[in-house]
Amino acid sequence: MARYHIETYGCTANRGESRQIEQLLRDGGHHRANGPEEADVAILNTCTVVEKTERNMLKRAKELEEATADLIVTGCMALAQGETFNEAGVDADILHWDAVPNAVLNGECPTTTPDTEPVLDGVIGILPIARGCMSDCSYCITKQATGKIDSPSVEENVEKARALVHAGAKEIRITGQDTGVYGWDGGERKLHTLLERICEIDGTFRIRVGMANPKGLHGIREELARVFAENEKLYNFIHAPVQSGSNTVLGEMRRQHQVREFVEVVETFDAALDHWTLSTDFIVGFPTETDTDHEQSLALMREVRPEKINVTRFSKRPDTDAAQLKGLGGTLKKERSSEMVELKMEIVGDAYGEMVGERHEVLVVQPGTGDSVQCYDEAYRQVVITNASEHGIEPGDVLDVEITSAENVYCFGNPI
Repeated sequence: MARYHIETYGCTANRGESRQIEQLLRDGGHHRANGPEEADVAILNTCTVVEKTERNMLKRAKELEEATADLIVTGCMALAQGETFNEAGVDADILHWDAVPNAVLNGECPTTTPDTEPVLDGVIGILPIARGCMSDCSYCITKQATGKIDSPSVEENVEKARALVHAGAKEIRITGQDTGVYGWDGGERKLHTLLERICEIDGTFRIRVGMANPKGLHGIREELARVFAENEKLYNFIHAPVQSGSNTVLGEMRRQHQVREFVEVVETFDAALDHWTLSTDFIVGFPTETDTDHEQSLALMREVRPEKINVTRFSKRPDTDAAQLKGLGGTLKKERSSEMVELKMEIVGDAYGEMVGERHEVLVVQPGTGDSVQCYDEAYRQVVITNASEHGIEPGDVLDVEITSAENVYCFGNPI
């Protein structure tokens, strides 16, 4: 897991983005450090409202670069004047805010908290169901910290979930390095059993299942799809990181699945659910990736059309086998990443655009910027409601909305 330091400058929108970045980092098992000197990665969320602010941002970026091993710059100046940092000699990754959490994860499995105990954050309950995984990916350093899967019993996790609901959780986030292999250490994958049992808990709440590698999902895809179809408390959402559309690259990565297995998982959920979200990850620029491999990844993205896509440029992690491989040039990785991000924005934008005019039931999860609230619909797609106080809307509320407009990665709704 990583220790992060984050600094935010500018308006309430920037502060809202930083809050979401931190929430996703905590969800992945990362922890805030006591200052940049103790951090593995520093995140600078920038403002560029006037020239003086721009100079201050460059100065602070240089200071953070010297203080930490890795620096990520996001926010308004990063998007509008990203080249300015490189021109000033600042060694940093320039990213849109919603790409920051995945960049910190670096394509690796999330790392649960050391004691794997649940956490209540507002109306969000974070429930780590196990620690470790069954994979041995050549690029991942997380495995060195967590080891093989270690699954507490279904009963133990159900009791933890019940405690979160009783404490006020309206959304339970199931987390782990690989939720799909929960129970494998006991000889039987039990994710579908656990989810069914949690759905039986009394109360009004929803459940989001965290990252599950395609291989683990593939073996229980029919059982899982049935549980999702039968239980309204489950968000119709799975996060299955394919990482590449090339079986050759997947072999070099030592991923346990092949492309066809990933596609079969998607097809199974397509058959069982009308409105659902597929979230997946791609690592761009793995050292052995050829132009053909890259084209295969783009083709896979076009075929399955995920509604949420994380794109990460490969970077070497110490003491991993992939770190020994001769890397691709930074320019080539950047070009491939840009091409994939462009396709991503087209696909995701289409998915949200198609929702305009529809009615959906949403759960209000947390405050947004200004007088807005962030909500999620049945398929864990983000819906923003503005002027929330006028409608008396607060986190934890469940209401019907009509989708009025859409941005690339979220949409706006009005209460019905």
